[in-house]
Amino acid sequence: MKNANHIYLDHAATTKPYPEVVSLFTKLETEHYGNSSSIHGLGIDALSYLNKARALVLKSLCLGSNYKVIFTSGATEANNLAILGYCLKHQSRGKHIITSKIEHPSVLECFKYLETLGFDVTYLNVNRYGVVEVDSLKKAMRKDTILVSLMSTNNEIGSINNIEELSKVVHENPKAVFHSDTTQSIGKDHLNFSSIDMFVISGHKIHGLKGSGCLVLKDKISLQERVFGGGQEDGLRSGTVPVSLCCSLAKALEIIYQKMSIETQHISKIYQQFLDKIRNMEGIELNSNSAGSKYILNFSLLNKKASVVVEALSNLGIYVSSVSACHSKKEASSYVVKALGKNENLAHNTIRLSFGEDNSENDADVFASTLIKVMETIR
Repeated sequence: MKNANHIYLDHAATTKPYPEVVSLFTKLETEHYGNSSSIHGLGIDALSYLNKARALVLKSLCLGSNYKVIFTSGATEANNLAILGYCLKHQSRGKHIITSKIEHPSVLECFKYLETLGFDVTYLNVNRYGVVEVDSLKKAMRKDTILVSLMSTNNEIGSINNIEELSKVVHENPKAVFHSDTTQSIGKDHLNFSSIDMFVISGHKIHGLKGSGCLVLKDKISLQERVFGGGQEDGLRSGTVPVSLCCSLAKALEIIYQKMSIETQHISKIYQQFLDKIRNMEGIELNSNSAGSKYILNFSLLNKKASVVVEALSNLGIYVSSVSACHSKKEASSYVVKALGKNENLAHNTIRLSFGEDNSENDADVFASTLIKVMETIR
């Protein structure tokens, strides 16, 4: 999967699809193209593939029939559906909701919108490692809390929350449900998904296709529909279901979990190689913590502009990111790094490396030597 002419270190932004995923998508688009809502043979054929895709998602996650899968266009839509769908449906139970200050924009923007509708939002601080402490959640919980949304792995710095312990706190309140943005954990970390009421998957983050994703939620949870029309996807997301994309997502999920134990060992070695190189460099301050995800390594430049360095590296065939791909073109600095207690200069000049199966230990040597040359060259 690796192009010999470049080093790709932006896997948290997107990944190259598995060949098997592309092959399946092409087959379904060309040979099994019926509308899964149609009652004729081609429609029934498409529905069969769709049902198999749902079952495969749950099987890959080791979940049973007490969970259901709602296919979406990706994690952003799935997060929106979960948060807005639940809060608007159940606001009569209470209007207090909780999240953290370092969530993905697809979560934070939902909470900001709900504030305009009269919801009372608590934004939890994180500690210096980017983790939500269990005690802070306990103190924030109220009798009228109906939803808590806390990500499993942060997409910028790779910090990992103790999802199982946080979930226990939430479930002490019978009114509250626990949602987690698990985008950066799928196929990478060992999560007990049964402790989470609602969580999300993005296809293109796990070598699937862009435009594919899903919300996985407990069967007993009801949401307010967000897209009106023909009532597809349990009445929550009307519109003709893209069966090929749904099946491609399920296939990518199956493959990534089959390869997980080997891949995580490989990535841990890559991470350590890069970490050893970077932490010995001058003019750099680490933002990621070694207890976090081995798939993400974030640091700040003390005396150089990250945007200039990222561009210079790109011109040399090394692809990294500054801030998050989801908001890097809108915001000049990282609110995640600021939440760690770091200053504006550090937050403004962050670089994120995110690793994948096509990276090698040699990439660390090439990256480090190239970064040093770039930083010596630019003003």
